[in-house]
Amino acid sequence: MHAELYTDGIEEITVSGTIVRVDLVSLSPTERDANNVPKRVFSQRLIFSVESFANSVDVMQKALQGLVDAGVVRRNPAESHNGASGSRDALASNTRPLNVSSNFR
Repeated sequence: MHAELYTDGIEEITVSGTIVRVDLVSLSPTERDANNVPKRVFSQRLIFSVESFANSVDVMQKALQGLVDAGVVRRNPAESHNGASGSRDALASNTRPLNVSSNFR
């Protein structure tokens, strides 16, 4: 049997030269914030070359498009990456989704 890894999300993506580091997080079973919501805690790091990271992103985008096509996921127009002005307006604001690194604002 192969080891499997579960993650609740990505906390940070750091690019340093030709290396990309992706920090994965899990919801803590014991730590909670002031609103009694489980805290996101570092769990593992994925380390890619820039080329392998770019290839991985391409694979994930294709998988996401398959989920959208199947109706499993619905995309908000402002989050669409089709080059529409809505996506530029969303990026121009200082609000950012929870899983977006400050490296890519």
